[in-house]
Amino acid sequence: MATQRKGKGKPIVLIGIGLLVGVIALYAAFRLIAPPPDGIDIAYNTVSGEGLYQVMFETESQPVPVNETHEWVLTVTTPDGEPVTDARISIDGGMPAHGHGLPTSPQMTENLGEGHYRVEGMRFNMGGHWEIRIGLDAEPGLDEAVFNLDL
Repeated sequence: MATQRKGKGKPIVLIGIGLLVGVIALYAAFRLIAPPPDGIDIAYNTVSGEGLYQVMFETESQPVPVNETHEWVLTVTTPDGEPVTDARISIDGGMPAHGHGLPTSPQMTENLGEGHYRVEGMRFNMGGHWEIRIGLDAEPGLDEAVFNLDL
């Protein structure tokens, strides 16, 4: 009577699982450090989607910090440079490659006048490509400006 060896296929299964885990880890690492897609504008100054507004942001912390809550000052003008003085502003965003939003809920907290608005609560919890959407509602109309950050 022949003796059967126990666990003969076990090393092959373990090697396969190890390779699969390794491939998944490499893919995840690439996605974490991947730069923004080609052709994405990473300027701090942009035109809203419908062209109703010119929007710029400034922050005292340069470069834009990671893991630090900070504030932005938005400057909102019409395309011809006139300040938009009474805009209602909303802020949203996230990491498109990761499928998650901002770790905070930034808010426009103060109208500083002459088209300048204080936004508090900005925070990015990791490096990578972030997309920030600024909703704008004022006399020219409803529109959205998008900033792409490579942190």
